[in-house]
Amino acid sequence: MPNKPVRQRLPYDERREQFVEKAVQFFAKEGFESSTRDLARSLGVTQPLLYRYFPSKEDLIREVYEAVYLQRWRDEWNDLLIDRSKSIKDRLNLFYTQYTDVIFRDDWMRIFLFSGLKGIGLNREYLLFIRQNLIEVITKEILAEHHIENTPPSDDEIEFGWTIHGGIFYYGVRLLIYNMAVHSDKSFVIENSIQAWTHQLIAIREHNSNSRTKSGAVHDSGAAR
Repeated sequence: MPNKPVRQRLPYDERREQFVEKAVQFFAKEGFESSTRDLARSLGVTQPLLYRYFPSKEDLIREVYEAVYLQRWRDEWNDLLIDRSKSIKDRLNLFYTQYTDVIFRDDWMRIFLFSGLKGIGLNREYLLFIRQNLIEVITKEILAEHHIENTPPSDDEIEFGWTIHGGIFYYGVRLLIYNMAVHSDKSFVIENSIQAWTHQLIAIREHNSNSRTKSGAVHDSGAAR
């Protein structure tokens, strides 16, 4: 009688990575309300075995966050955004074309939105990352292209950056979450969003500068009386 094939056990790190990949699929479909028992069942393992790799559900969620959000952020984007040998419009067009290829995916979108609804903080952490590594950087680079480098971005300028970035993100939400028909392709949305960002940011800077000048003039006039 032939011997049964020996089932090889995967190395610890490889199996852990496999669990994370399957957990990404699970959380993207079910959200974060399900128990670790449900998760273990979907993975085809026992709950005690799952705990050998991840002591708590929060530890596994942290690994999912790393895999879906931080590991998919490309290091070369950091260099691209500050490469002043290219115009800021060219840099942003290339960045957002590549970035949306990464985030316009079911698992990315659904986990991000489920996280916000559950209030577990993954999206807040990621948005802080985006502010520091994207919104603030782009704002400074737009200003620098107009030879404005002596003052940091204002709150209004950062908020406007969120408006543009959020609009591009919401295009993906309409496609993947709401399953809506869109009447313009992604390149049109990106190109016009960049146009608005680079143009309107300077208008905001000039408006705020003029407002401060007028305020200072009124103050000086009052002091002279």
